[in-house]
Amino acid sequence: MRAIWKGAVSFGLVSIGVKVYSATEEKDIRFHQVHREDGGRIRYKRTCSVCGEEVTYDDIAKGYDIGGGEMVILTDEDFADLPLSTSHAIDVLEFVPAEQVDPILYNKAYFLEPEGSATKPYVLLRDALSDSERVAIVKVALRQREQLATLRVREGVLLLNTMLWPDEIRQPDFGFLDEDLKVRPPELAMASSLIDSMAGEFEPDAFTDDYRAALQEVIDAKVEGREVVQPEEEEAAPAAAVDLMAALKASVERARAARGEAPSGGGAEPTPISSARSAKKAAKKAPAKKAEPAKKTAAKKTPAKKAAAKKAEPAKKTAAKKAPAKKTAAKKSA
Repeated sequence: MRAIWKGAVSFGLVSIGVKVYSATEEKDIRFHQVHREDGGRIRYKRTCSVCGEEVTYDDIAKGYDIGGGEMVILTDEDFADLPLSTSHAIDVLEFVPAEQVDPILYNKAYFLEPEGSATKPYVLLRDALSDSERVAIVKVALRQREQLATLRVREGVLLLNTMLWPDEIRQPDFGFLDEDLKVRPPELAMASSLIDSMAGEFEPDAFTDDYRAALQEVIDAKVEGREVVQPEEEEAAPAAAVDLMAALKASVERARAARGEAPSGGGAEPTPISSARSAKKAAKKAPAKKAEPAKKTAAKKTPAKKAAAKKAEPAKKTAAKKAPAKKTAAKKSA
């Protein structure tokens, strides 16, 4: 890495000499504009809109448009008189809890390396920051501009995060913020289930720039004179959901399937919505169970009917025994 700035961290009466290195780099693939027919680079000339002449860098100044076609021209001498243009100090203003700094304020990150004999005070500030669990709010002049920044510790190194000024953060002004939209509890419960089913630990290395990799493959194939293997198409994003609950439920099942978990209907842990529905079904079936004793009573009464039938049978036998008596009487009369 190449240092882009040298200066000192002013920590009370302690001055810590440091070198500043850019902590991040963009991996975007860059292209040149070329002539389609012969591949020649396209060049742009710096010409004056008034006289039409080509202008060199030495003749270029900075102009501020004040409107109405008028321009205020600032020269290098004007910038040289500003107090911060040549300042190489990182002034610590205060120490605050890290959670109080809104991430939207962060702009760019830089590593700080101790320079010369500043290693011991550098390590002292690093360890003190780690123990305090706070970040240092600092001011620094980078590229002829005063910037607000934080100092914190990352992997044993002081990290300078430049920040936007509060008046550089836009305020959201959207119509739906004034609408009285209410979310139903079942919808909120299902959305919470979806969040739980997709919960995990953040591991940055698990994510890759698939577009950049595919674009690099196209470039490599062009260089080597071979055909480009088209990557598999990803599943298209679903259209806007008509039934929000159905879309949420399908999303939960999809997330569980991606994790290799059983669907909610196959013995998996029930969601708040499925539990509520099961409770409603159980409540509807409850009165049917109360009717069972009546069936048992009816079942107990059936033996009584059988007993009555058995009592009737001897009477038939008695009638059968009386029949021979009538025959005897008939013989005597004869």
